[in-house]
Amino acid sequence: MKHFVEFLKYQPPGRLITTGFAVVILLGAFLLLLPCSVKDGAEVSVIDALFTSTSAVCVTGLIAIDTADHFTALGQAIVALLIQIWGLGVTSVGVGIMIAAGRKVGLRGRTLVKEALNVDSYGGLVKLVKAILITTVCFEAGAVLSFIVFVQDYAPLHALGISVFHSVAAFNNSGFDILGGLRNLTPYQDNILLNLTTCTLIFFGGIGFLVIMDVLKRRNFRKLALHSKVVLTTSIVLIVLGTVLLKFTEHISWMGAFFHSISARTAGFSTYSIGEFTNAGLFVLCVLMFIGASPGSTGGGIKTSTFFVLAQSTRSMFSKQAVGAFKRSISSQNVSKAYAISMLSALVVIVATFLLCVLEPEFQFIQLLFEVISAFGTVGLSTGITP
Repeated sequence: MKHFVEFLKYQPPGRLITTGFAVVILLGAFLLLLPCSVKDGAEVSVIDALFTSTSAVCVTGLIAIDTADHFTALGQAIVALLIQIWGLGVTSVGVGIMIAAGRKVGLRGRTLVKEALNVDSYGGLVKLVKAILITTVCFEAGAVLSFIVFVQDYAPLHALGISVFHSVAAFNNSGFDILGGLRNLTPYQDNILLNLTTCTLIFFGGIGFLVIMDVLKRRNFRKLALHSKVVLTTSIVLIVLGTVLLKFTEHISWMGAFFHSISARTAGFSTYSIGEFTNAGLFVLCVLMFIGASPGSTGGGIKTSTFFVLAQSTRSMFSKQAVGAFKRSISSQNVSKAYAISMLSALVVIVATFLLCVLEPEFQFIQLLFEVISAFGTVGLSTGITP
């Protein structure tokens, strides 16, 4: 054990963070296989437990077996804990535990947090972690609003459990639910309070902790950092465009279109059956899922900032102007990075879709493409073929 600890000390931050997530996934799978985590009469295979644990830790939300129908209250609590660990980050959780225990966070711990949160300096990292923990608790207190809805259909204690789980899943953009029957939120497609509460949690979880802190601190759009302006502007534009396109391609309400426009960018909740969407609607969702959330958030995808830089770079080609926005220039290094991220991401999606076309020829191409992008963007939406 001593040699293993010594070995870890000399590993680069990226490798340690990756190893940490792998360990959490394997531990989660083991806990989900325990008899106390599985309901009587339900069968959970090793691959099902591993798939569920991976999907929870990576806040993807794709499920091969229904969480409510197969896992006990303890098993569901384990899934919620796995979701929360990713939302906060393994390093943030570790530093948070050290802070709670009154221990000093050393340079190694600060380096891991810096890499995990993608910040530029070491200054104020401990304060940042504290702020992230407090912000998470405050937003997830939205369970109170969800409870008002769920208590109308479930016993108070059961409704409280569903509300807390839903709040954690929504803020961390995971898309898991414990309503049973693979229904997700379809029974509540017309419930305004639950829809708006879920959308709010998804939105703030998706813009990132740094943007939330910046907005709370400055409270004026003009005074915000460039990153915050880019994230907020791009997020709002994508929500509006997605809502309009989904409304005109699907027979759903404006509330449904608005909800799915927000949810598709990595949350994975649905109030309508995705399997009944047209190819046009599925393609709109694919684009939103591929772009995803924002840097430093609980979501995935290539990120809104990457998409924004690509859009500004394309605009500059036609206008013959320098690449920039909000009276600030965007460096050629950031433009190159945006193109590299987009190309590599597209390559991953193309290869994975091709492999699924070969291995699962009974499904339609749009279903397989949708499944791959949903997994890549850690969204969790599915046309119904995941099981």
